[in-house]
Amino acid sequence: MWHTPWFVLFFKKTSRKKIAFVAGKKVGKAVERNRAKRLLRAHFIEYSDRLENGFYIFVAKAPILKMEFEKRDREFLSVLKRCGALRRERG
Repeated sequence: MWHTPWFVLFFKKTSRKKIAFVAGKKVGKAVERNRAKRLLRAHFIEYSDRLENGFYIFVAKAPILKMEFEKRDREFLSVLKRCGALRRERG
């Protein structure tokens, strides 16, 4: 489990890739929760070809809605590196 002020990532390596995006009622009403999940999903799609197989559960926190894209992207990549979800670059 990896925490940031904006989201939490649960990751476990397995033989195939499964993904879930969650936003609780603390994030806001349905519109805000859906937007938070879309933001996380967009970042995941950006890096999906570089990720290891495994179970990924992203839990959004309310501050993610006020965060700038570049900062959110850097934090997302940082968490993926820390948890070991990024494949090693060959070359």
